[in-house]
Amino acid sequence: MKKIFVFLTLMLFVVGAVAGCGGAKEKVELTVSAAASLQDVTGELKEIYEKQHSGVTITYNLASSGALQQQIEQGAPADLFISAGKSQMDALAGKGLIVDSSRKDLLGNELVLVAGKDSALTGFEGLTDASVKRISTGDPDTVPAGQYAKETLTSLKLWDQLQPKMVPAKDVRQVLTYVETGDVEAGLVYRTDAAISKDVKIVAAAPAGSNKPIVYPMAVIKSTKNQKEAEAFAAFLQSDDAVKVFEKYGFKVLK
Repeated sequence: MKKIFVFLTLMLFVVGAVAGCGGAKEKVELTVSAAASLQDVTGELKEIYEKQHSGVTITYNLASSGALQQQIEQGAPADLFISAGKSQMDALAGKGLIVDSSRKDLLGNELVLVAGKDSALTGFEGLTDASVKRISTGDPDTVPAGQYAKETLTSLKLWDQLQPKMVPAKDVRQVLTYVETGDVEAGLVYRTDAAISKDVKIVAAAPAGSNKPIVYPMAVIKSTKNQKEAEAFAAFLQSDDAVKVFEKYGFKVLK
């Protein structure tokens, strides 16, 4: 009788343990590849979302949009891509690497010329002055902000003239750092980047029509194993809660 009791007790323990394991949900980790200019706002959005969704962890991969595009093309793990330029998303779409129906234009931004707080620079025309020895932009081949900068300076008939002064950067945040540290006298960054720095001032905004509209598209990556969760996070980024955060950091929310 004692042996039967021990056996039944053991069986109940095993059944309970199995049921417990079956009922536990594994936490989902979403990898979001996002443009470097989203560095500050993404942290706050992550905090809000993870509080609302305890079963999801958001991990960001922040870099220039061109670098992220190349990583995704080469098979790097990513669930959602937020680019600072349409061409990078177009390239992935052309190779069938995104879920086309998930693509949305999320944000807008503006290009500005920045300099150190004590700079005497007053506008784009001053970039040709001898006192401005170095100017930084993102690499136009891989950094959307760099491409927009090239378009603007070309429109102002300054691009070729300024080439000897140019210091290319790997992303827009590196441009900002160069200006903050005095490594360059001026740089072209997004208005949202300039807004978070205490060490630079906005000299001028890019003239209207001098560059293509600055749009941040997002899309779910086709190879994701977490499409449902990625789509849910993308929907959150368009919610009222997220809009308030984006606007707080100076982004234009596209609807």
